[in-house]
Amino acid sequence: MSIYEHHIFICMNERESSDSRGSCSAKGSQEVVEAFRKELTARSLKGKVRANKAGCLDQCSQGVTVVIYPQGFWYGRVTPQDVPEIFDAMLANRVVDRLRIDKKREDP
Repeated sequence: MSIYEHHIFICMNERESSDSRGSCSAKGSQEVVEAFRKELTARSLKGKVRANKAGCLDQCSQGVTVVIYPQGFWYGRVTPQDVPEIFDAMLANRVVDRLRIDKKREDP
């Protein structure tokens, strides 16, 4: 079993369409997962970086939510187009400020 240098969690939460918070699934999280997995392959990082689907991260009102460990960076409003920038930042141990969310803000 390998130990990953970075672990990426992408929220896949689903809620009823009537819920005012929305859900990451309805906001495109499957496409974000696919973009992360393609980027892993393109950068030959399989075995070093792991991208996982996650359950609710209590931030669905912030759009598709992604958490990067070990840094503990929380991102919101993530789109597939953001994925290469997130990878560049993660590998340089930097944060993408325009996507960063305050993890203290939780959905009500």
